[in-house]
Amino acid sequence: AMEGGPSARIREGDCAVLKRDEVFKAVSVLRRRKIIFEKQWFYLDNAIGHIYGTTFEVTSGGNLQPKQEVEETTTETKEAGTDNRNIVDDGKSQKLTHDDIKALKDKGIKGQEIVQQLIENSTTFRDKTEFAQDKYIKKKKKKYEAVITIVKPSTRILSTMYYAREPGKINHLRYDTLAQMLTLGNIHAGNKMIVMETCAGLVLGAVMERMGGYGSIIQMYPGGGPVRAATSCFGFPKPFFDNLHEFPLSKVQSLLSGTFTTETLPADPEDNALVEEESNGLSEEKQTSPQETEEEPTTEAAMEINTTEEQDTMDINAEDVEFKDKKENKENVREKQMKQWERRRKLIEAAALLREKNADGLIVASKFHPTPLLLSLLEFVAPSRPFVVYCQYKEPLLECYTKLRERGGVVNLKLSETWLRNYQVLPDRSHPKLTMSGGGGYLLSGITVVLDKSKSDSSNSEAQKMEEPSSKRCKLQDLPC
Repeated sequence: AMEGGPSARIREGDCAVLKRDEVFKAVSVLRRRKIIFEKQWFYLDNAIGHIYGTTFEVTSGGNLQPKQEVEETTTETKEAGTDNRNIVDDGKSQKLTHDDIKALKDKGIKGQEIVQQLIENSTTFRDKTEFAQDKYIKKKKKKYEAVITIVKPSTRILSTMYYAREPGKINHLRYDTLAQMLTLGNIHAGNKMIVMETCAGLVLGAVMERMGGYGSIIQMYPGGGPVRAATSCFGFPKPFFDNLHEFPLSKVQSLLSGTFTTETLPADPEDNALVEEESNGLSEEKQTSPQETEEEPTTEAAMEINTTEEQDTMDINAEDVEFKDKKENKENVREKQMKQWERRRKLIEAAALLREKNADGLIVASKFHPTPLLLSLLEFVAPSRPFVVYCQYKEPLLECYTKLRERGGVVNLKLSETWLRNYQVLPDRSHPKLTMSGGGGYLLSGITVVLDKSKSDSSNSEAQKMEEPSSKRCKLQDLPC
């Protein structure tokens, strides 16, 4: 079967998603590793080799067994009441006690049979309405039938999972809003995209999935490095990451002003000495650098070790320790340098891609204020390309909208919020779900055009003071500018 084909099989080391009703959990498929999901514990060993989408039952000892499809035997007319008003929930209607149920479980009786016993021992079951009976059965099944489906991760599943489990990590980006972003951003194979997100890598993963491994992505990141926790849950094949680049936000201004260098590489505190030396070494010749740098840090580290030794043994062991330590340190330093060079190479590559200023689109979904971000990142986008900015709140985007209108260089600016409503669809009782999502955040989208420099220069002077009211009027009426 194809990598992600309809009948892809569960393999060891895969990223998979466990599903039970509407609850999802992402896991790695590993042997002999206990997994706890929805108050159930089990091992995934037996799932390996089955097709994604298979439903399993948890048997004794936490083993998974593919669930046999059982025909529902509810053909005979059920006895049901006309309404529920005389039923009192006093907790006395169930004749089976907690211990009885535990005894049934210990005997290895299946969940389905336990539910059947509960129904038979319930004094009020036959008085309930048909709907209430169905609800009762469903509730008991959920509790006693340990059924788990293993599905292949996708943008839809993972965004639903994150939104339900830890919405804070993805800035409360709802799945329908993410879908809107992918559409408005015109994301497809062969694009060159700039993505700036602080959503644990979910938006990045969604973009990568859409592009299918063709094209290139530059991820802009704040701080020391990009966060890709959610991206790794997708289980993309290796080649998908070949054209994924990253670039620190802290260097954007220097790149735009032309002062960008890789000398001041964001390094770990203990590497600082190393970076300075290495930057000189690199410019002249790669070979000279390792010898230079190997000397200095070794003695420092050796001194550190010596001071921790007891004072009296120090004199005897000092030379020993220093010699052994030098050897270890030489390897460490070389390894660190290789990493440093690798990082430098990647940084230069990403900078070169950005300098071309021909990106096919920009996606922003972060906890930072969108205005400064957008104004600087739009510089890297080619004219006549879409951009989409997500924000959990409306106000920052309103400000962003006004700033972009004043600056020019964009058309078709739209500020939108999607509304999502889930429906329960069952015979005779279809209605909107009672729990509805409050807000899925806001999107500002538009298309870049060539910025008329002469116009923007004049507006910066006196003209701007004159023009301000008109731009506000324009915004209120939402005229196409």
